Amino acid sequence: MTIAMLIAALESRGIILSLANDEIRYRSPKDALTEADVTAGLAGHPRIGDRSGDERSRREQRGVAGADADVLAGLAEGNRVYEQRFGHVYLVCASGRSAEELLAVLRGRLDNDPVTERAVVRAELAAINRLRLDQLLGEPHLSGSPR
Repeated sequence: MTIAMLIAALESRGIILSLANDEIRYRSPKDALTEADVTAGLAGHPRIGDRSGDERSRREQRGVAGADADVLAGLAEGNRVYEQRFGHVYLVCASGRSAEELLAVLRGRLDNDPVTERAVVRAELAAINRLRLDQLLGEPHLSGSPR
């Protein structure tokens, strides 16, 4: 999902971005995302450890760049098993996380049932969108406010 798509999705659902106390606030994007939005978001994300993604994705996954071969192999195998189990790419907000941490999260999520995992995916997509919106707006403390 692009930032433009996120902003359009928020606006179409009556969510207003506002500035209060030098902080941008909005309702949690996961509450605004439709299943079609989630599916589009999943389609736009490379696999964790896949270095062929766009520059932004490579930057967000920079914790994977220096990983040893065993961890990279574990991610590749975990991605394969995850996609076979859930039918889509393993989506996680990778920014600031090491390859080892991302692999541990992946392995833990393989135990989720499909309904639980879909909720986790929505939350992760919201975190990624919040981070990207924060970067777009240049605000270091962008936050979601409760409904």
